[in-house]
Amino acid sequence: MTSTLDRVLALADFFEANAHRAEAEGKVPDDVAAAIKSTGVVRMLQPLEYGGEEAHPVDFLKAVYNIGIHDGSAGWIAGVVAVHAHELAQGDRRLQDELWKEDNDTWIASPYAPMGRAKPVEGGYILNGRWPFSSGTDHCQWVTIGGLIVGEDGKPVDDHSHHFQLPRSDYVIDHESWNVMGLRGTGSKDLIVTDAFVPDYRVIDTDPVTDGTAAVEGRESPLYRMPRNMVFSGTITAATLALAKSVVDAYVSWTSERSNRFGKASADHYQLGALGAASADIDASLLVLFNDLEWAWDEVAAGRMISYSDRARIRRNQVRASTRAVNAADSVFRISGGSQLQSALPMQRRWRDAQAAMHHVQNLEGPIYYAYGMDLFGHPLEKSPVKI
Repeated sequence: MTSTLDRVLALADFFEANAHRAEAEGKVPDDVAAAIKSTGVVRMLQPLEYGGEEAHPVDFLKAVYNIGIHDGSAGWIAGVVAVHAHELAQGDRRLQDELWKEDNDTWIASPYAPMGRAKPVEGGYILNGRWPFSSGTDHCQWVTIGGLIVGEDGKPVDDHSHHFQLPRSDYVIDHESWNVMGLRGTGSKDLIVTDAFVPDYRVIDTDPVTDGTAAVEGRESPLYRMPRNMVFSGTITAATLALAKSVVDAYVSWTSERSNRFGKASADHYQLGALGAASADIDASLLVLFNDLEWAWDEVAAGRMISYSDRARIRRNQVRASTRAVNAADSVFRISGGSQLQSALPMQRRWRDAQAAMHHVQNLEGPIYYAYGMDLFGHPLEKSPVKI
């Protein structure tokens, strides 16, 4: 039986040949999106009953990574769109039926930032707001979107974030909002919601899925006991590591064909030193990412919860992995020579995409290190700067 990863690898040349088009179009082209869909990667975290795989998170991240090293925007979209199923599979069954019963290839966008304001009404909420950074949204039929519940005065009753699920007919995409220097191909545009009614069964309380305590009746897979942020942030890490690896791969490909004034392939000892160190750092980052999620899977499979301290440790490792890998890619780009600044060559695009990836909130090191350190020394976090 052909696995999802096998199908991804079979399309490697296609992704590589078409990667440049996403930046020009400001989104993943339609045929590339169709290729992503054909691999099955977006169904990997869906429940079996809805045509999904209930796959091990490491298998999922390997598929995302192997798309991303050939087409960074496609890898980013494959990961960010597909990972939503992990949380939504822990929601109300009526919501899951709406999402997947008729079409198990439904694509779901986000953003999670609680920019929306939801006013309680009979049977649900009236939601309003504007959200930036909805990656892959042009190809999605639904969105899972963050917001706070407000009182009669319109002010949030607390800072407790919820995720609201809306069909494509309930929001507007601002197609002029995505003008960026990197990851342009992700098409991470703004969304606008105006007075949309969201039934209460389409609303997910984020805390139980964040810590892995959400009840998932009738499902035995350890997947749905894995803490959400660990899986979501791991997806961002995998996509970022793929971008870093793609920079190094571009350098190797270019150097293999390059000739110096003596007619020989040119790579001096400084370049080779940087290449060796960078390759090792990226490989190490990938191993840490996979090993942590393997450990977490074994823990939940054995019926144990992942503690806050362990979640903080794993998140620490993930943000460090992204930073280490992108710094490694940067070290190779800086010694690659002036020719690599030419817009016609892929290395500069891949480098810009990797730099842009580090601006994602899941890759911000400081808040994670702070939370890890405070927990390590036994200091309670009355108001954590990030969700762990």
